Amino acid sequence: MSQGPAPRPLSDEALSGLLAGQQFGTLATVRRSGHPHLTTMLYRWDPETRTVRFSTTADRVKVGHLRNNPRAALHVQGGDVWSFAVAEGEAEVSESTTAPGDAVGRELLEMIPRAAKPEDEGAFLEQMVAERRVVIRLKVGRLYGTALDITG
Repeated sequence: MSQGPAPRPLSDEALSGLLAGQQFGTLATVRRSGHPHLTTMLYRWDPETRTVRFSTTADRVKVGHLRNNPRAALHVQGGDVWSFAVAEGEAEVSESTTAPGDAVGRELLEMIPRAAKPEDEGAFLEQMVAERRVVIRLKVGRLYGTALDITG
């Protein structure tokens, strides 16, 4: 039986492109027991600062995990089941947005793609306060991933 081609590591540029080309990934945080906690998250990648940003509410389990242990990783699927990127690093969790238009609220607004910007920014910012939204900022220290070239 033939082994087939081996996965090839992706360059930093290709990994960054894969992160930029997706919107959803699996965020892994560490529970107090040391076991992983996985959750699907919408994210925004900033290649210049090598930061992945997530919006969530202050009462989520992952927020508590990150405040106890900031180590986290984001796994993102590539264009096929054989390609992926992982962004590892340390995360920080902002304070909750407490007033419409505060720094956290503005950061949440900036995370929305231009094409999806809300028509009423004031209402959006008020909603973020009501939901007790926070920003998770994963400062990426290591990117890795592979692709498998299969010809049909």
